[in-house]
Amino acid sequence: MRQGGGDQVSLPRALSKLGFCSRSQGEALVVEGRVRVNGRVVRETAVRVDPGRDRIEVDGARVAAERKVYLALNKPRGVVTTRHDPQARETVYAYLDPGLPFVSPVGRLDKASEGLLLLTNDTRWAARITDPARHVDKVYHVQVAARPDDAMLSRMRAGVADAEGETLGVKAVHRLREGEKNAWLEVILDEGRNRHIRRLLDALGIETLRLVRVAIGPLPLGDLGKGAVRALTKDEVASLRG
Repeated sequence: MRQGGGDQVSLPRALSKLGFCSRSQGEALVVEGRVRVNGRVVRETAVRVDPGRDRIEVDGARVAAERKVYLALNKPRGVVTTRHDPQARETVYAYLDPGLPFVSPVGRLDKASEGLLLLTNDTRWAARITDPARHVDKVYHVQVAARPDDAMLSRMRAGVADAEGETLGVKAVHRLREGEKNAWLEVILDEGRNRHIRRLLDALGIETLRLVRVAIGPLPLGDLGKGAVRALTKDEVASLRG
């Protein structure tokens, strides 16, 4: 443990950056006294360490940096993105190879939503994708129980206040196809607020029937099957790094 230095992070964060566990799991390990830094037990989660220099051990075994893993999952509807769910609902981790290093979702898709979800143990790469200042586009296909007219689409672009008074808008929206009582819209966001599209449509009195994320930045969902997982190529990883 050292004073100062730009490479220092909190001990739970270090465990996460090394790909050992999530930050919250790391906090629990530290509080339980199961983590040593340079031979000394540390129980304070605020202690800062350098993951590249300090020797970090959990239950007596040294924690080494895992190989970087970058995955795309076609998340099914009804699956949650947490690692452990107190309600015992199925999580996205049920679809991953148990032999993989620990990975975390890059952003979220709520239980009722489906489609492209990225997972990685490269925290810097993930942070670049989710950084609001970078405005990485996320594209969604949304089925609604209505046939929105041009005025409604204009309101979506301009933004409307939801029930809590937060103004929500979209970068772009257009109709894909319509039926007698419903329609599919393509919606593009360059920010990621919680349940953004659902809350916006609800504020407009429109019910969301399905919501599928079909692209993140230049990466499309493509023909990846429901519940299927694949590793990203080096070019795909680089394209999302920007």
